[in-house]
Amino acid sequence: MQDSNSLKLPATQETASDTNKNITEANVILSELSDEAKLKVQIIQSLLEAGDRATYAQRLKEAAEKLGKSVRTVRRLIDKWEKEGLVGLEQNERADKGKHRVDENWQEFILKTYKEGNKGSKRMTRQQVAVRVKARADELGVKPPSHMTVYRILQPVIEKQEKAKSIRSPGWRGSRLSVKTRDGKDLTVEYSNQVWQCDHTRVDVLLVDQHGEILGRPWLTTVIDSYSRCIVGINLGYDAPSSQVVALALRHAILPKQYGEEYGLHEDWGTYGKPQHFYTDGGKDFRSNHLQQIGVQLGMVCHLRDRPSEGGIVERPFKTFNTELFSTLPGYTGSNVQERPEDAEKEACLTLRQLEKRLVAYIVNNYNQRIDARMGEQTRFQRWESGLIVAPDAVSERDLDICLMKQTRRMIQRGGYLQFENLMYKGEHLAGYAGERVVLRYDPRDITTVLVYSQKGNKEEFLARAYAQDLETEELSLDEAKAMSRRIRQAGKAISNRSILAEVRDRETFLTQKKTKKERQKAEQVVIQKAKQPLPVEPEETEVASVDSEPEYQMPEVFDYEEMREDYGW
Repeated sequence: MQDSNSLKLPATQETASDTNKNITEANVILSELSDEAKLKVQIIQSLLEAGDRATYAQRLKEAAEKLGKSVRTVRRLIDKWEKEGLVGLEQNERADKGKHRVDENWQEFILKTYKEGNKGSKRMTRQQVAVRVKARADELGVKPPSHMTVYRILQPVIEKQEKAKSIRSPGWRGSRLSVKTRDGKDLTVEYSNQVWQCDHTRVDVLLVDQHGEILGRPWLTTVIDSYSRCIVGINLGYDAPSSQVVALALRHAILPKQYGEEYGLHEDWGTYGKPQHFYTDGGKDFRSNHLQQIGVQLGMVCHLRDRPSEGGIVERPFKTFNTELFSTLPGYTGSNVQERPEDAEKEACLTLRQLEKRLVAYIVNNYNQRIDARMGEQTRFQRWESGLIVAPDAVSERDLDICLMKQTRRMIQRGGYLQFENLMYKGEHLAGYAGERVVLRYDPRDITTVLVYSQKGNKEEFLARAYAQDLETEELSLDEAKAMSRRIRQAGKAISNRSILAEVRDRETFLTQKKTKKERQKAEQVVIQKAKQPLPVEPEETEVASVDSEPEYQMPEVFDYEEMREDYGW
């Protein structure tokens, strides 16, 4: 049995010291969990190490006895961990915790009295509010809330006021920067790749497709190194901010960047590596379980800003981009309605790909090569380069793709088949693993291919790619697959790969007749994504003994019981 503080790490070619380093960084997150949550982590790891059904069933029974729960409850716990990550292991609190049981009218009266009593130069203490409450109750002829109840209702308001007065972002201390997290920690930025910040903005430029039809304004996501203020990665596209968009920007920031001659670069982008801390605002995309799981996999700790005003480092470049780059381009809309040029729609002529070329050239040739006001005599890139304590860790595209893809677990069926989202998949050399529970990693933008891994101790071992049967040449997103399954089910038809394929073909027939703006945006986005994200090299497949000797089975008609349990709560 492993120690409760241990954690699975991605399957990489690491040295022993690198492995220990990643475990230590991951344990920073685990150390904040309760003892009960740590016990659950230990039990889940034990279940994941089970190599066959018999062992898994035995360990599942032992886990139920150890937790004092039923086997069914333990299964639900595993499902919750897969969906929510480490946060899902914490005990749920009472729904009414932190709420006051006193009548809402009294709560409103107490808060209003305190607020009115502290307007302008007036000052009213909580004791004085309690006196007002008692007087009001006497007028109504009812029993008043106790003075302690009044204090409890006012306590959050008073603490917030005191915090606003006394707690400020440490900010710059001479040449050093310190940022405050929402949980009260101070991060002192002392070197490059220590603290990265990320944020989004809507680009104030109207873009068109290859036929000249207006598609709208794209979103720009930037990742900035706090120590040097060097832009280390971006993502440009029409997708609204989400954890997937953040993951793409992180992927670009972590990998070494190579661009062709058509970009007209006079300098190298040069930045790469993994951050120790990822510092963002409290948006939904940054609070997602997906991003937390990425942080655990990469060994970085995700933090939320204490206050919106502490985002200046990552927000300031957006204003510079507008002033020096976007405002010079055709189709510029201005930053507000009053500044919007009359001919913005008529002048719009740039595609997403063309804007990306101009933006990359501006960042590499200009922005990163300029001296920041607080950086002394060094350019932003020079400060990033000189601020490295050690050479950045090079992360392979395959390892990074694993970290930035979502995951689930399924059982390999007879003949090497497996089922996911009502689709049947087949992978080479998987027949020898029939009956084993494996990890599936997939890109929500296209689920026709999934990556299959087996759990070996605290690491994952790549087995094979699995392809959706009859859909090998198609492209199908997770949302599209769910919608198609609903339509087929409502029509009273059986859901299978062939019925899904028919829906895909109908979709393509419709789109060739008339494409929506959203579909045209996706088509433009595919071009830029393929240009900067080449497919990873396929690793050598692991040979499995006596697999080729097994007969080829017909694709079975089976129900995906695990998915039905997720959908219907069985």
